[in-house]
Amino acid sequence: MPVDPVCGMEVSQETADPTIEHDDKVYHFCSEDCRAVFEEVPEKYTETPHPHLVESGGMTLPRVPYGRATGEFDLSITDPSSLSTGDSVRFSKTITDEDVRKFAEATGDTNAVHLNEAFAEKTRFGHRIAHGTLVSGMISAALACFPGVTIYISQNLEFRRPVSIDDTLTARCEITDVLDNDRYKLTTQIEDDSGSLVLDGAATVLIDPLPD
Repeated sequence: MPVDPVCGMEVSQETADPTIEHDDKVYHFCSEDCRAVFEEVPEKYTETPHPHLVESGGMTLPRVPYGRATGEFDLSITDPSSLSTGDSVRFSKTITDEDVRKFAEATGDTNAVHLNEAFAEKTRFGHRIAHGTLVSGMISAALACFPGVTIYISQNLEFRRPVSIDDTLTARCEITDVLDNDRYKLTTQIEDDSGSLVLDGAATVLIDPLPD
């Protein structure tokens, strides 16, 4: 089965409409978005050992340009080869109506307060809000910005305020304690664009080195 050179996803030849011929080879893509990314710099995806991974500040991160996924991140890491207390990552994105509807489809959580404006107007919120677990997923997105392969061990969360459609949020994860066996404790927080705390919590993760 062919592999999308941009995101690394396997693509069925029967269902893969977006294709490109480059240097006498046909490449298949999972979406028009990945094909567009390939067209910008095809050499990157044909000549680099791990072309789908992101590089930032001299670090290789296990993030891929996938479909219409959006978001921006920044890192504050002293030594990528040895994570330590105070190292942190931030990840920001706007929660869109499409995000909410896709999340409802993917999880089956079709609570009307997330999807029906007329219903939501009669609730304590006065309008539609995003799923809490969709919002908390931004913590996972931030953790994936650490150099290495981050694996969740535990997470506790306290939801402080609702998130409206089209709110721009920033998740921040900071290492507070280095444990044995490549495990770390972190604070995990999400703020809205006014600086108000939306979600507060703490996590324990395992961070393995990137595969060769």
